Amino acid sequence: MNQDTICAIATAQGGAIGCIRVSGPEAIDITSHIFTPAAAGKKLEDCKPYTLTFGRIYEDAEVVDEVLVSLFRAPHSYTGENSTEITCHGSNYILQKVLQLLIKNGCRMAKPGEYTQRSFLNGKMDLSQAEAVADLIASSSAATHRLAMNQMRGGFSKELAALRDQLLHFTSLIELELDFSDHEELEFADRSELCQLAGSIEKVISRLVHSFSVGNAIKSGVPVAIIGETNAGKSTLLNVLLNEEKAIVSDIHGTTRDVIEDTANIGGITFRFIDTAGIRETSDAIENLGIERTFQKLDQAEIVLWMIDATDASAQISQLSEQILPHCEGKQLILVLNKADLVEKSSNTISINLPENIKSIRISAKEKMNIDGLQQMLITAANLPIVTQNDIIVTNIRHYEALSHALEAIHRVQQGLANNLSGDFVSQDIRECIFHLNDIAGEVTNDMVLQNIFGHFCIGK
Repeated sequence: MNQDTICAIATAQGGAIGCIRVSGPEAIDITSHIFTPAAAGKKLEDCKPYTLTFGRIYEDAEVVDEVLVSLFRAPHSYTGENSTEITCHGSNYILQKVLQLLIKNGCRMAKPGEYTQRSFLNGKMDLSQAEAVADLIASSSAATHRLAMNQMRGGFSKELAALRDQLLHFTSLIELELDFSDHEELEFADRSELCQLAGSIEKVISRLVHSFSVGNAIKSGVPVAIIGETNAGKSTLLNVLLNEEKAIVSDIHGTTRDVIEDTANIGGITFRFIDTAGIRETSDAIENLGIERTFQKLDQAEIVLWMIDATDASAQISQLSEQILPHCEGKQLILVLNKADLVEKSSNTISINLPENIKSIRISAKEKMNIDGLQQMLITAANLPIVTQNDIIVTNIRHYEALSHALEAIHRVQQGLANNLSGDFVSQDIRECIFHLNDIAGEVTNDMVLQNIFGHFCIGK
């Protein structure tokens, strides 16, 4: 694969400027075939690396565009290969024409993620850093940006490397004893020290494993289910929180029959709001399917907004408490009394009787009354830590699975030491732990896993 020279557009369509990346053994030579520097007698192949050269792209003596060409020589480039970047005007016609000329002169189109994959294969970054590139591109909040930046700069990799070094030292002492097994009086590895070392390693791996719940919430969004009876105002609230008309709003009962999901950034936290079908007794088979999905999403949510029509609060609470409250154990439940403006106009009082630990707020989704207060309650309920670029929090499910297997292995090591098992059994569990840690960095990852990872990247990265 690395013998091919690849090219792709690296910028989004619609901008004033476009960039085409070229990488591979013939990148500089192929670019020089279609590019002529403006300075008389100057050649691209003679230019110094890390320089910009102004000139023109030609096709059959006709100028396609005036461009800037950046030059990088192996191994000092993003991919570790000879590379050029052609910056031209953002016209789709110009970009496609430059691509056609590159392909005509020996390039092929890059596959999704191929530039970053080459960077990984050429040792410019490990696999966890490569995956962080995709996370950085997809980051939608300050927290996701900081976590991706820390991982891409090698913060996570350094933590794993330190663990692997400790484990290798650990197993080398045990295996040294095995080499001298005929001398029973020799003991290179002090068992009490090994127990302490295993304990410290277990704490670090356990911390990383448990950080995934926070990391997943930061990366994917805190799941918030909006539930309640039909016509309580759930879809209206979703539209207000998203600041767009995402859900159909109607006075007709049962308008929302399926789950509607979207994300919004509130106070630097990404929330994944889930508008569900209204809960009621109905003979409509399709609506009943929607209600079943309501309870499925309720079980998956971390925060629940129970929407109640404030004009009929007591009746709705008494009707739905037995159905809703059992599904809310261990979750943050917020009682949202909607249409509070109508209650104030009619001088009625809102009477509710629920456990004290359930928070409540009065709003009017239609009039956008007290929405700021609800948003603040959501931020408090999310209870996410302030993330810095130095924090190491696991956000990738593949890393979480590998760390979970590593944690199981180190637990077996601790049990083996406590039970005074033979060194060869303990050593095998240590090496299994190292294997799973190496899997995160990509040292033991197979081609199928790599194809799956990089196949989800965008073309041009």
